[in-house]
Amino acid sequence: MATKTNFRWVVAILIFIIYTIAAADRANIGVVLPFLKKEFHLTNTEAGALASLFLFGYAIAQIPSGFTFKRFGVRRVFSIAMIMTSIFTGLIGTSASVFMLKLYRFGLGLAEGPLPIGITSTINNWFPPKEKGTATGIFLSAAKFGPVLVPPICAYIIAVAGWRPIFYLFAMPGIILSVVWYVFVKNHPSQSPHCSPEEVAYIQSEQTSVKADAPKSTYSLGWLDKIVRARKVVPLDTTTKVFHSWNIWGSTLGYFFILGIVNVLLAWIPTYLMTVKNFSIMKMGFVAAAPWVGAVIGNLVGGWFSDKVLNKRRKPLMLVTSLSTAGMMYALINSPNDPVLLGLLMFVTGILLNLGFSAFMVYPMGFTTKETFPIASSIVNTGGQLGGACAPLVTGMLLDAYNWDAVFIFLAISSFITFLILFTITEPVEDPIIS
Repeated sequence: MATKTNFRWVVAILIFIIYTIAAADRANIGVVLPFLKKEFHLTNTEAGALASLFLFGYAIAQIPSGFTFKRFGVRRVFSIAMIMTSIFTGLIGTSASVFMLKLYRFGLGLAEGPLPIGITSTINNWFPPKEKGTATGIFLSAAKFGPVLVPPICAYIIAVAGWRPIFYLFAMPGIILSVVWYVFVKNHPSQSPHCSPEEVAYIQSEQTSVKADAPKSTYSLGWLDKIVRARKVVPLDTTTKVFHSWNIWGSTLGYFFILGIVNVLLAWIPTYLMTVKNFSIMKMGFVAAAPWVGAVIGNLVGGWFSDKVLNKRRKPLMLVTSLSTAGMMYALINSPNDPVLLGLLMFVTGILLNLGFSAFMVYPMGFTTKETFPIASSIVNTGGQLGGACAPLVTGMLLDAYNWDAVFIFLAISSFITFLILFTITEPVEDPIIS
């Protein structure tokens, strides 16, 4: 009797490693930002704009990436994007002017932009519906694990050799991993020599419905299904239907605000800790990592919980994340000066912010076919990245005009707006039983 392999989980591990590196490539600017402000004489608004340029490039790349992956498949395009990401990361370290910093930072966003679409498309092809939330949680936890590593590592490098070597060192792993991806991860598990026919059959056996991830309700969630507006939906099987769907645009708008909050924490918290709390660079490095440790836990727990306990319903944890994050942002107005207590507060904030974070990327799978999912995913991610681009810039403007209290109030309001928007979209299920 043939043995069923589990190579899809090797793919998941590789996704985690690759996106950890990619997240580190984008996150290191937050630690370096105070030193760039000093060397290049930047205002807070100019510093916020520098942080945002990456995300504008990243956002611009999303929808074209969706069409590119749909036409050419993931394998080749993904590997090229990884190589270009590494090149632009290294170039940032060579910058001799503000213009070059901006140019390379924008180029990094364009280069890295295809990666999340390629990864979510890979998850969609390599995992059955009941495992997609977990796999996406692994993917998005990598986006937070990178920032866990970045502050202490960068703080040490700066203390020893200055800020430029950070970008040279961070550029190296992506080139190696691009080769590994090209060799081992095919566009579909049926094309992989490492994936047995039994594993392919297992993956495909639960993907026979038209939709990419249409959960079959094996039990009722009763009152919860009423709150999240659980409905059986007609699949969006054309690009036109995807672009006309309020469910896709509603989740996009919610992701706009939530990812904005994530990127403000990523770009500005090291500066906040050094200028407001007056932490040393090493102390800053460890406290700045705390929300991302919580984020890793939140993503993994949230992905598992939505798959196993909520029967693949995504909206409940999206609602929990948006409401609780509004409260945590307001709580940061009176944050403690003690690094241990502040670290704990940041840790809890990271957990709550990320319980439903991965659900925004998984949510479109319940409405689309495998052919239209890359388009829907690129729309949602474009909206998120535009929010992620705008929020750090707005933060810099608020800091030049007001103070950090205004920033945290702005973030709290943004999260609460997401909470309200989520009530307008549908939870896609098969034959929901609503008591």
